[in-house]
Amino acid sequence: MPQPILYIAITNHGFGHATRAASVAAEIQRSCPDMLIILVTTAPRWLLDAYMHRDFIHRPRAFDIGVLQTDSVTMDQPATLEKLKALRAQQNRLIASEVNFIKQNRVGLILADIPPLAALLGKATQIPCWMMSNFGWDFIYRAWGGEFVEMADWIGDCFSQCDRLFRLPLHEPMSAFPVIQDVGLTGGSPRYSVAQLRETFGLKTDIDRTVLMTFGGLGLNAIPYQNVERFPDWQFVTFDRAAPDLPNLIKITDHHYRPVDLMPVCGRLLSKPGYSTFSEACRLGTPIVSITRDDFAEAAVLLDAMQDYVPSQILTPTEFFDGNWDFLYEPLQPARSQPVITDGNQDIAQAVINYLMTA
Repeated sequence: MPQPILYIAITNHGFGHATRAASVAAEIQRSCPDMLIILVTTAPRWLLDAYMHRDFIHRPRAFDIGVLQTDSVTMDQPATLEKLKALRAQQNRLIASEVNFIKQNRVGLILADIPPLAALLGKATQIPCWMMSNFGWDFIYRAWGGEFVEMADWIGDCFSQCDRLFRLPLHEPMSAFPVIQDVGLTGGSPRYSVAQLRETFGLKTDIDRTVLMTFGGLGLNAIPYQNVERFPDWQFVTFDRAAPDLPNLIKITDHHYRPVDLMPVCGRLLSKPGYSTFSEACRLGTPIVSITRDDFAEAAVLLDAMQDYVPSQILTPTEFFDGNWDFLYEPLQPARSQPVITDGNQDIAQAVINYLMTA
């Protein structure tokens, strides 16, 4: 039997899509070591390596825009619209440029998270295109109105040509997709014991007063770190290399460590709305404290849904950026319900393996 080959196209936006797709890819490799995986993304190699455990091909290509941002919450809508129009005008050339690569490398299946053009690429190569996500870009753009509505219609038409959607939890309806299969939470798993992490980073044993701060791959431009000093009996963990040196602020600069690795030693996650971060926290039962984000439609969906899974607290941007962080003294809201949590990595991996091993 020829070697099974999987082509994974990942959206050109932030780090979250790359980490959740890589988590699924890693599970596929674990269950089927003979599988050759091609990760098609502009995400940095070090990020992919942090999730992947075996060799893979990294093909730096971008098939969508996402949202242009200066940090993890500040968006540039005019520039995004301009780039979307250019992408639409170039879509045939982009697809044609990739068809030969896919055919020459005997790709058996396309899995996408979640560039719309991947569905058209599947039709052009006559290879099935499956997708995985909790939202579609049509959902984000349509909420902005104006010329974005036309872009949303175009993207919805692309999604309608997808052969199968693995719909992740914390999702919007994603009604543009004709075939939907609901799966479990995706993401990475911690690689170190609590004892190892405490020794490596000099962490105290009081988990309840240890806060993991992570705001996505682009970070935030103005985290009010001065508030950290108001809580000398607490510990704060950050991956922000530009953070100030403070006695109770632990800066993690080694790319080998990921936020999910530190979650077991932290009593809460302080973050902005993002599926991958929320999903990994929900998988581990780590409480979430998040700021709101009114200009990004996915945020309201995430903030509502995550309250079913873990204790939580929702802050206004003013409370986070301008307040004194007294919210840390307030009790968290208990999880509203305990939904069944299946492993989305395994759900998707098994479906992919079953298809490629019997095709």
